[in-house]
Amino acid sequence: MLLSGYGCAGYNAIKYGLAIMELEAGDSGFRSAVSVQGSLAMFPIWKFGSEEQKEEWLPRMASGEAIGCFGLTEPDFGSNPAGMRTSARRDDDDWVLSGTKMWITNGSLADVAVVWARAEDDIRGFLVPKGTPGFTARDVERKLSLRASVTSELAFDECRLPADAVLPGVTGLRGPLSCLDEARYGICWGAMGAARACFEAALEYSMTRVQFGKPIAAFQLTQEKLANMLVELNKGVLLAYHLGRMKDEGRLRSPQVSLGKLNNVRQALWIAREARTVLGANGITLEYPVIRHMNNLESVLTYEGTNEVHTLILGQALTGISAFD
Repeated sequence: MLLSGYGCAGYNAIKYGLAIMELEAGDSGFRSAVSVQGSLAMFPIWKFGSEEQKEEWLPRMASGEAIGCFGLTEPDFGSNPAGMRTSARRDDDDWVLSGTKMWITNGSLADVAVVWARAEDDIRGFLVPKGTPGFTARDVERKLSLRASVTSELAFDECRLPADAVLPGVTGLRGPLSCLDEARYGICWGAMGAARACFEAALEYSMTRVQFGKPIAAFQLTQEKLANMLVELNKGVLLAYHLGRMKDEGRLRSPQVSLGKLNNVRQALWIAREARTVLGANGITLEYPVIRHMNNLESVLTYEGTNEVHTLILGQALTGISAFD
């Protein structure tokens, strides 16, 4: 929705955010699939790809004919992508990839993987089509979070790619980190969709659940929970809306996206947990959406930068001192 040309919709950031919020009100897995397709797979091709790469992939990905995934995180390197071990070496005109990526949304479904690897000069991005010899994807099983989303491990065993598989427009971590900022912006909206679904479930339940001769909504402690949830929900939506206006005006900076991701996911998870207490024991069943959203938000709290990482990004923006080094 946010990209223009090549069959893309070219909508503004506010319209995209509203759509993402509605998707995650259904399930975080839906929003994750959209975020990966648009922000993590299509965006780097659109931003850093050659014209041939754009023409080959973007129209089919925009229509949903082709699915993409984003390979950055590794089994031993999540918050520190600079430590990645996946390597890319030149062999005549070809590139040869070796390594493993982990926790990759849409991994086994994808027709093309955008993979970041350490080359001799710097970190480079590569387009790896499904079926390329040496490239395999295996799904992560037994998840209790994001169960509606396919999560995979990608393995590259001397995976040979032609010279034109590399994204020519970027080197270094600037490439993948700019993609993450795009996805994190969507999370600012999406988390509020999950929070809203939990709040609405709690409000409706409180009006119909009778204890001590009256609905539990009549008790002051329940009303306090509902009021506090409403306050945090509206604050989060307004923050996402403000960030969207800044993005449309071209003045949204990375630390501001971190602020939105940090606050909105943290508060969405708090709302989900508070809503669960309103539902009591019924809150742990799948008859209501609350426990499903709560479990999903535990993953959202971790991916696209953990709570701790975004805290330190804000700390560096405030002080000028990096706590990562």
